[in-house]
Amino acid sequence: MTPLTRVPGILYGGDYNPEQWPEEVWAEDAALMREAGVTMVTVGVFSWARIQPGPDTWDFGWLDRLMDLLHAHGVAVDLATATASPPAWLIRAHPDILPVTADGVRLEFGSRQHYCPSSPEYRAAALRLTRAVAERYAHHPALALWHIHNEYGDHVTECFCARSADHFRSWLTDRYGTIDGLNHAWGTAFWSQHYSTYDEIEPPRTAPGPVNPTQLLDWRRFCSDALLECHRAEREVLRETGPDTPATTNFMSMFKALDYWKWAEHEDLVSDDAYPDPADPRAHVRAALNYDLMRSLKGGRPWLLLEQAPSAVSWRPVNVPKKPGLQRLWSLQALARGADGIMYFQWRASRAGAEKYHSALLPHRGTASRGWRETVRFGAELARLGEIAGTTSRADVAIVLDWDSWWALEADDHPSARMRWPDLLRPWYEALHARAVAVDFVPPHADLDGYRAVLAPNLHLLRPRNAARIAAYVRGGGHFVCGPFSGVVDGHDHIHDGGAPGPLRDVLGVSVDEFWPIPDGEEVRLASGAGATTWSEWIEPEGPDTETVDTYTCGELTGRPAVTRHPYGTGIAWYVSAHLDTGIAAVLDEVLRAAGARPVLDAPRGVEATVRTGPQGTYLFVLNHNDHDTRTPLTGPWTTGGTDLLTGAAVRDRIDLGPLGAAVLRLTTDSPGENDK
Repeated sequence: MTPLTRVPGILYGGDYNPEQWPEEVWAEDAALMREAGVTMVTVGVFSWARIQPGPDTWDFGWLDRLMDLLHAHGVAVDLATATASPPAWLIRAHPDILPVTADGVRLEFGSRQHYCPSSPEYRAAALRLTRAVAERYAHHPALALWHIHNEYGDHVTECFCARSADHFRSWLTDRYGTIDGLNHAWGTAFWSQHYSTYDEIEPPRTAPGPVNPTQLLDWRRFCSDALLECHRAEREVLRETGPDTPATTNFMSMFKALDYWKWAEHEDLVSDDAYPDPADPRAHVRAALNYDLMRSLKGGRPWLLLEQAPSAVSWRPVNVPKKPGLQRLWSLQALARGADGIMYFQWRASRAGAEKYHSALLPHRGTASRGWRETVRFGAELARLGEIAGTTSRADVAIVLDWDSWWALEADDHPSARMRWPDLLRPWYEALHARAVAVDFVPPHADLDGYRAVLAPNLHLLRPRNAARIAAYVRGGGHFVCGPFSGVVDGHDHIHDGGAPGPLRDVLGVSVDEFWPIPDGEEVRLASGAGATTWSEWIEPEGPDTETVDTYTCGELTGRPAVTRHPYGTGIAWYVSAHLDTGIAAVLDEVLRAAGARPVLDAPRGVEATVRTGPQGTYLFVLNHNDHDTRTPLTGPWTTGGTDLLTGAAVRDRIDLGPLGAAVLRLTTDSPGENDK
C-alpha cells in the first residue's frame, strides 16, 4: 500500500513545523491548508526535543491534538520518526555521539545531524523514540506515510571516531573474511601497507600522503552502509508496529555519498528533495535528470517530490527567488517525470533559526503575498490532475549509473582530477533531454533487455560479471555507447589485465594505449568539428571490424581514432574516447537513429515533452521553459490531440504556450500509448 491509495489524487503539501508556533495558530493553519487544497503535510521532522524533553520524559499531548486537528480538516500526515537531530540532553549525557572529522575534530551541538552513525547510544535512543512514536500513532486515521529520519548524509556522511573504527573493522571482516583477503583486495604490498590483523586497521584519517585508494573506496561503501543500517533499524520498528503503513526517507537527488540503488531496495516509496537554482538557466535540465533517477530507483514506479522551495532558499551565496510561474512549471515537471506528489519545504515560513529566510507556501506576509496566491492557484490545478496518479513512463534508452564506479572515478592520484561523474554525465543527458528522448537510469547489474540503446558515459570501475551483461545485451542486438576512462579497474580498484577497457575490450573492439588528459583551458578538435576538453585517449582498434567514426585533428593524437563503432554479435558498440561536451549530441543522434529510439515529440528548443500511461489513459506533458511563446505541432502518433486537463480545452494539431506555460493532455482514445509508438 502507498499513501497514494490512502489519499486520492496528486499529493500536495509540505513540511509543517507547528512546534515553532503558538498552538492558537494551528487552527488557522489547518483552515488555510484546506483553502489551498493541501492533502498531506510532513510533521515532526525536528521534534525530538519536543516529544522527548528528557531521558524518561515524554510529551505527546501537543502532537495528539495536532494529528486530530489535521484529520478533522481532511489533511493526511507524513509522520516523521524525528531522529535527525538528537536533543541537547542526549548529547551531554553521551558526548561520544558527536561525530569526529578526519582531522580529529569533534563537531559540536548547535546545528543538526550531529551524531556518529555508528554510535550505539545514538542508535538505541533513535530506536526508542521511533518505537514510542510508532506505537502511539500507527493506527491514527491521519497517518498516511512514515517519514524516517531526514536527508541522511546531508551534513554528516562519515565519522572517524573510535566507535566508527570498530564498526569499520567489523564491516571489513564481513566483507573479506580473512586478513589475507583484505590484503589482496587493498594491494597492501604497495608501500609496505600489509596488515597482520584487523585490529591494526583504522579509518582513512588524515595521513602524510595519499591514502590507499581501495581503503578509501571501501570507506565510501561502509559509510553508505552504516547510515543505511540506521534507516533499516527504524524501518523494522515501524514494520513491527504498523505494517500496513508505507515508509520513506527523503533522498537528495543524485547524491554522491549514498548508494541509492541499495537504499531504494528498502523504500516503499522513493521520495526526493530537489532544489534547482532559479539563477541557473539550465536548472530544469538537471532537475529532469534527477527526477528520471528517482523514477528509475524503483523500476519506474511513481515517486514523491517531498521537498522543494516555493521560491528562494536560504543557503546559497545568493538566493534568487522563483519568478511568477516558475514554481508551477517546475512542479509540473516533476509530475511529468513520474512523481505522484508535489510537496514543499515548508508550509509556514519560520520566524527564527537558520532557515528563517527560506520561502514557504505561506510566506511571512501571509495571505496577502504573491506566494500565497500561487499556493492556492496551484493547489486547484493539481486537483484537476488527480487521474494521472498511478500512471507510469517507459523509456527506450537507459543510462548506466554505478555508485562504486563514481567513487572510484573521483579518487585521488588519477591522470586528471577533472574527471567527475556529474560533469561526464551532463552533456549526454542534455542531448537526450533536448531531443525529448525518454531515459531510465539502471544499475550496472540491471537486465538491459527491452532497451533500444544503453549509454555508459563512464564506467571507470567495471566488474567482469557486469561487463558480461553488457556483452550479452550487445550480442543480442543492442546498441551500446561507452564513454572514456571506462573499464579501467575492477571491484577492488585494481587495473584490469591489459588495461582499459578491460572486460569490454572484445565488445568495443578497441584497446586504450595511453590516457591523454587535456589541460584546463585547452581544446582538442575532431574531424567532425566537435571539441574535446578535459580528456582524450590514444586508442588502438582491435581487428578489422572496428570502424573509426571520428578522429583527432590536432595535437599529439592527430589522425588517431577518437570515436569508434564495432559490430558485436547482432548489435553495435560505440566507444567515445574523449569528453566531447556538446559534441556528444551528434554521436548520440546516429546511435538513436540506428537503434530506433524516437523522441516523444518533435518539440521546439526549450520545450520539454514526456508521456505517462496507465489503464485510465495516456497523458502528454508539454512544458515551455522559455521566456517567450512557443508552438509545438502535434505530429506522428499525437495528431488526434486530446483535452488539456489544466484548462479543459480541446487541443488538436498544435500546442501553443506562453512563457513558462504548460499543457497536460489526456489523449483521445485512439491515440497510441507510449508502448505503441
